[in-house]
Amino acid sequence: MDSRRTGVVLVVISAFVFSTAGIFTKSIPVAAWDIIFWRGVSAAGFTLVYLAARGMFVQEVQQFGRPALAVTLMMGAGTAAFIPAFKLSHVANVALIYGAAPFFAAALAWVWLRELPSRTVIVASGVAFCGVILIVASSLGGLALRGDLLALFMTLMMAATMVVYRAYPQTTAALPAALSSVVLLPLSYWWGDPFAVPLAQLPWLVLFGLVFALASVTLSEGARRLPPAETALLSILEMPLAPLLAFVLLAERVPPQVILGGGIILLAVIWSQTRGGGR
Repeated sequence: MDSRRTGVVLVVISAFVFSTAGIFTKSIPVAAWDIIFWRGVSAAGFTLVYLAARGMFVQEVQQFGRPALAVTLMMGAGTAAFIPAFKLSHVANVALIYGAAPFFAAALAWVWLRELPSRTVIVASGVAFCGVILIVASSLGGLALRGDLLALFMTLMMAATMVVYRAYPQTTAALPAALSSVVLLPLSYWWGDPFAVPLAQLPWLVLFGLVFALASVTLSEGARRLPPAETALLSILEMPLAPLLAFVLLAERVPPQVILGGGIILLAVIWSQTRGGGR
């Protein structure tokens, strides 16, 4: 499998796994900072064990430079906004706002790297934006402003991370993902009360950490192989998936416009890939 195709597969896997984040956050009756703490502990633990098992830990430490530090801090900031956004807003709202990622990524790549997205990605992003408009139009009246602003900030951080990996493809992936959880532990301990979490909830928080570790690593590895705008475009597969899971598992109502918008986004992603994504 060539590098680009591998990148596509990894980012699609990441999008599917990330689409479960809202389910975990909404289903676990624990405060946002407590979720961040325990998910961070388990995500960092799983990732470090993965590195050690593959004999990659020393290599990742040796390759950890300024770009990796930037990724660590941006991923940490994105996570700090991501979980509270779900607590303050609906799963569909957070997911649809993430649809702005291709436009952030494309703009950042143009400003920083002078890398213009391909015509295919531009057209597909425009079609996906139409899907976003449909979804937003169906739920504007119920948007929680604070949650939506946090989701928007998270989207910016993820787009910036994609651009860093595109600019410095040799940047390590797994270690920054683990450390992005570690750097939030003092803050989540200070602002939360993680040791008061009921024992019955800990297995779910540990599983959430494993899911997050898998999603973060696959996204980082995929982003190293693709242009930022294409990575972001593939990542918004999360948009139709997350509301669908919320409807099935949490009974969050999904209006017809959301279903239609999600379908348009999915078609845009599929079309961009059948065109090769790079032309």
